[in-house]
Amino acid sequence: MVMALLTVFFFLAPILVNSTNPALNDDVLGLIVFKAGLTDPQSKLASWNEDDNTPCNWVGIRCDPYNNRVTELVLNGFSLSGHISKSLLRLQFLQVLSLSRNEFNGTINPILAQLQSLHFLDLSENSLSGLIPDWIFRQCGPLRTISLARNNLFGNIPDSLSSCSTLETVNLSYNQISGSLPSGIWSLTRLKSLDSSYNLLEGDIPSGIHSLYDLQEVNLRNNMIFGQIPEDIGGCFQLKTLDLSQNSLSGTLPEPMKKLSLCTSLSLSGNLFNGEVQNWIGNMRSLESLDLSANNFSGQIPVSIGELLFLKELNLSGNGFTGSLPETLTSCINLLVLDVSMNSLTGSLPQWIFNSGLWAVSLSRNKLTGRMDFPPLTSYAAAYQSLRVLDLSANVLSGEIPSAIGSFRNLLLLNISRNYLSGFIPASIGELKTTKVLDLSGNWINGSIPAEIGGAVSLRELRLETNFLTGRIPIEIGNCSSLTSLILSKNNLTGPVPIAIVNLTDLQIIDLSFNNLSGTLPKKLTNLSHLLVFNISHNHFQGELPVGGFFNTIPLSSISGNPSLCGSILGQSCPSVHPKPFVLNPNSSSNGSSFAPDMHRKRIVLSISALIAIGAAVFIALGVVAVTVLNLCVRNSMPPAAPFAMSREGDLSHSPTTDSNSGKLVMFSGDSGGFVAGNNALLNKGNELGRGGFGVVYQTALQDGRSVAVRKLNISSLMKSQEVFEKEVKQLGKIRHPNVISLEGYYWTPSLQLLINEYICSGSLYEHLHEGESINCLTWKQRFNIIIGTAKGLAHLHQVNIIHYNIKSTNVLLDDSGEPKVGDFGLARLLPTLDRYILSSKIQSALGYMAPEFACPTVKITEKCDVYGFGILILEVVTGKKPVEYMEDDVVVLCDMVRGALEGGRAEECIDGRLNGNFPAEEALPVIKLGLICAAQVPSNRPDMREVIKILEVIQCPSEGE
Repeated sequence: MVMALLTVFFFLAPILVNSTNPALNDDVLGLIVFKAGLTDPQSKLASWNEDDNTPCNWVGIRCDPYNNRVTELVLNGFSLSGHISKSLLRLQFLQVLSLSRNEFNGTINPILAQLQSLHFLDLSENSLSGLIPDWIFRQCGPLRTISLARNNLFGNIPDSLSSCSTLETVNLSYNQISGSLPSGIWSLTRLKSLDSSYNLLEGDIPSGIHSLYDLQEVNLRNNMIFGQIPEDIGGCFQLKTLDLSQNSLSGTLPEPMKKLSLCTSLSLSGNLFNGEVQNWIGNMRSLESLDLSANNFSGQIPVSIGELLFLKELNLSGNGFTGSLPETLTSCINLLVLDVSMNSLTGSLPQWIFNSGLWAVSLSRNKLTGRMDFPPLTSYAAAYQSLRVLDLSANVLSGEIPSAIGSFRNLLLLNISRNYLSGFIPASIGELKTTKVLDLSGNWINGSIPAEIGGAVSLRELRLETNFLTGRIPIEIGNCSSLTSLILSKNNLTGPVPIAIVNLTDLQIIDLSFNNLSGTLPKKLTNLSHLLVFNISHNHFQGELPVGGFFNTIPLSSISGNPSLCGSILGQSCPSVHPKPFVLNPNSSSNGSSFAPDMHRKRIVLSISALIAIGAAVFIALGVVAVTVLNLCVRNSMPPAAPFAMSREGDLSHSPTTDSNSGKLVMFSGDSGGFVAGNNALLNKGNELGRGGFGVVYQTALQDGRSVAVRKLNISSLMKSQEVFEKEVKQLGKIRHPNVISLEGYYWTPSLQLLINEYICSGSLYEHLHEGESINCLTWKQRFNIIIGTAKGLAHLHQVNIIHYNIKSTNVLLDDSGEPKVGDFGLARLLPTLDRYILSSKIQSALGYMAPEFACPTVKITEKCDVYGFGILILEVVTGKKPVEYMEDDVVVLCDMVRGALEGGRAEECIDGRLNGNFPAEEALPVIKLGLICAAQVPSNRPDMREVIKILEVIQCPSEGE
């Protein structure tokens, strides 16, 4: 009897527990319902099982050990998407909710305000949009930390922020938040960290910051804040980091800042500060990083900086500092990085910079004079080993390059260009085994390039242009296997191009122009698959230009000034080389009878030649007859219909014909009846629309009357199997967007593949920008619409996980209403692998649009490479100039030209002169800046296309009458 009762109790125990502790079921139920509303592509939440009594062992969950209630839900970087369900309200003890680095979109769910126990909320790095909700701060409860960084939020920071008195950390960075900082923001007396960097904030910084005794970090970098730094900032005694860079702040630095004795990082770069930097700066004794670059500071560099004993980085570049570098900087024993470039410093090159253990020194673009002398190696051996970057360019240094330059064994960059250095390049240059960039250009250096240059095996960029170098290019240059840029133009070099150059397979830029080089060009130069620039203009080269690869599209300006060069691209055929004829000596005189054997031999030769000619003629005639007969037989055996087998979109498994060699035409929109003509007429050169990296495009018509553009693919050797090819093409055929060209169908045989696209009648953007007449040039409104329409097309491609790889003006077509349509996308999916070198040579052949990461095998290719190309496209549309233009003695890179004009306050000069000033500056200038941001060298610094669209919508001025 007792045993029976125990058995019953054993089976009923779980039920009794569940019925007496329903809270456990609340947590399980709440999380399971939350999971049901998510998309979990990587099955990260596989351990969440609805049959479990408690979720405490599930991934991402942490519970209170005393009551087993869920207190933390942390799902960072799980690639989750969907919505935040109100089922989380069942988690009554939830204190930490962290969903960062996922793909949640839409607006922020108001149910979060009802999580009464929440202390920590992190929704950063998602795709959330809309306004920052007012309720999130009005009902914040015990909330201490909130991070909404790196989303698509816009609008003002709500005033209710100041009512959430428990807040300690607020991070709203990397959004599109506008307006000014709330006037009551400094009433958050517990605030320790405020980060609203990389937004669109304006107005001034409110006063009252002195009341925040616990404030440790303020980051308002990259906004549009103006005015002055509040005088009362000195009251924030705990402040450790202050970053107000890249704004429009002005005035002088307030003296109360000297009270920030615990501050370790002060960054005020990229503002409009002026006046002198006072000696009180030395009172900020804890500073490790001081950045005052890109302002209007003047006067001498304060000697008190030498009192900053913890200083590691000092950047004073881009100001108007005068005088010499203070000797007191030698007291900064921890200093690693010194940048005082772009000032008006004078005096000689300070010797102490080589005896301070510095890693990077930039003194470029100053007025330093004297010789480039280095301290004796025996005294400063350790200092020579520490230096990684040395930039002394654009000064007035003279004399010879010291042979001690080779002692900097760990140097990565050496730039001493644009000085007045003379003499020879020392042979010790070959001892720079780790140097990646060596720039000696723009000096008075003479002599030859030393053969020892081959010892600098890590070189990626070698610039020796605009000197007085003579002699040959040493064959030892072939040892520099990592070279990507070789620029030797504007010297007096002689001799041929060394054959060893063809082994430098990473080369992208070769500029040998304006020398006295001669000889023929190595044919194997066509093997340099990454080549973007090959300029040999104004030399004495002769013979045939290499054929194939880059050389099929080489600009004529890059080979001009070589009258003895020939080849099809020059329109000048090369003379044929025939063997010299065998001539009998008519004066041969062994004896008088010798003439008869000579005549007999001549008759024999003539007879053989005649026989060969007759035989060849007969053979050719027979061949013509045979081909004619075969053509007649084939023509008679063909049915009268077009030679393409037709299939509907749904039938991808087989062709209607049983002949394996027959073509298979699939139209995604149904039966078009085939083409009007057969493939002979279809691929006629008269129907050609253009050529690209993947093949030639022709115009033709379907039997239902529709015009289509047909691309004949020329990558059969790289093509995937028919099954995989059809699968990829079918996916591309599903893409439908007003700003994307539609794929209508395809045609397949083992030897011929055609893609059938929507036909766009008004030509490419390139034609409208660069080939149209001035009177018909695009208006500003048309250009803006083209930019934003192209952005929307690219954003849609990225949304369906397609990287374009080849965005450029020839791949943006305009329909009859001027609406842009992005074409030539997705073709890389037809290759067996996304090999960046294939892409570089076959797809990304357009110079100027290629993102820098294509040249670096270790950097992942992402949608950001399209953003780079789009940035260049913006500048092309606004300026009307090509990404790279070749002048008579110069190469103008559009991105660099625009950036220089912007920095010099001449941005409006860049706008296409054909507009005659008919453009709104309040739109044009921000668009130019957006183009430069999109074309940033570092991929992470570029926005994504959704962000680009939001920014363009903010920039766009309202139409008249709205």
